[in-house]
Amino acid sequence: MKKLKETKISGISLPLYAFFVAVIIVVTLLGKLPLDMVGLTLLLVTLGHLLYFIGEKLPIMNSYLGGGSVFTLIGATLLSFFHIVPSNVIGAVSNFMGGKFGFLDFYIAALICGSILGMNRNLLVKASKKFIPIALITMVIGFFSVGLVGMLIGNGFSDSVMYVSMPMMSGGMGAGITPLSQIYAAGLAHGNQAAIFSQLAPAVTFGNILAIIGALSIAKVFNKSKYNGHGTLVAATKEELAKPKIKLDAQQIGTGMLFAFALLMAGDILNKFFPNIHQYAFMIIIVFILKATNTVPKDLEESVVMFNQVIMTNLTHAILAGIGLALIDLNTLASAFTWQFVVLGLTSVVVMGLASWFLARLFGLYPVETAIGAGMINNSMGGTGNIAVLSASDRMEMIAFAQMANRLCGVIVLIFGGILIRFFY
Repeated sequence: MKKLKETKISGISLPLYAFFVAVIIVVTLLGKLPLDMVGLTLLLVTLGHLLYFIGEKLPIMNSYLGGGSVFTLIGATLLSFFHIVPSNVIGAVSNFMGGKFGFLDFYIAALICGSILGMNRNLLVKASKKFIPIALITMVIGFFSVGLVGMLIGNGFSDSVMYVSMPMMSGGMGAGITPLSQIYAAGLAHGNQAAIFSQLAPAVTFGNILAIIGALSIAKVFNKSKYNGHGTLVAATKEELAKPKIKLDAQQIGTGMLFAFALLMAGDILNKFFPNIHQYAFMIIIVFILKATNTVPKDLEESVVMFNQVIMTNLTHAILAGIGLALIDLNTLASAFTWQFVVLGLTSVVVMGLASWFLARLFGLYPVETAIGAGMINNSMGGTGNIAVLSASDRMEMIAFAQMANRLCGVIVLIFGGILIRFFY
């Protein structure tokens, strides 16, 4: 009994945590769970921390299969698939994550600003100059590899690249295949966006699952090798790697939150004039310029880093639970599961992983981080996929580079998608 009382889940005693879980179960069974910020935040945070705790304790899971992060994602997906969580709650979670509530935007704003502004300036500039070209070259290699393998297995070059490679590299559902399906529909004589979207969705989901597995495998296999930068893309001095000790201050956290949200809104403003470029991409550019030019005062930088620490500590597992519950559809994936589809998906992930690995050695970056940040991330489903991939491989500090690669390559996919759909069909 004493051992149970001493057990803590994310710093919360087991009896108190059991109370949270009991409240959620009862209120859900009674159909009274508020499908608003209060109810859904309580559900996702409690579920996320619980699944993460279980995953970290399971022997095989915690040693070989990604531990708590992967278990949170898989556990939440299965809860949704087997209808253990009611469908109306799943729908509300989907809307909460990416709809009018924008829970994911809240999280990513803190993540992008905190990771870039908290990084050493010299390290950021040094890594970016090499990483962006690698991400672009890797994408081109992946595109032609999928097309050539598609020809060899009888799937055809055009169908393989347009319905497997391009959606996998497009950057997810909302900013990826939603506009891509519109572009395809406009380019085809009798194109139906809804039908095209349903053809593209399985590739995004499958690519994201393979990217998670790939990132986890790379991190595990090369954990103690010279190729591992332990979250850093490029070799750095102790001064560049040093993390300043920051004492949390309630008022500064609030300031950091406002600054992060204001920069996200600045991205929204620019997106209004350049709609093909995602708000996250603009936000990254703005924050990158501010950091590279030393424009942001030190105390404001620290405020944003504080906000990032609070959000990362408390909401990462909730985000993973939300992704599993609402954004991974096993039914859609199963409907497209042919052996050709599997081979093409594996081709994209394996070839891009290998290409980015060898390019990293050529450009002088750490291959483990580059293979995850360019190879795996370019096959993930945008912001949610980036979080899942980096969390599984314990590389969350790379979120800025992940978003950079994902959004930049996603924009290129949309541009070339409009050109190639008319050329091939």
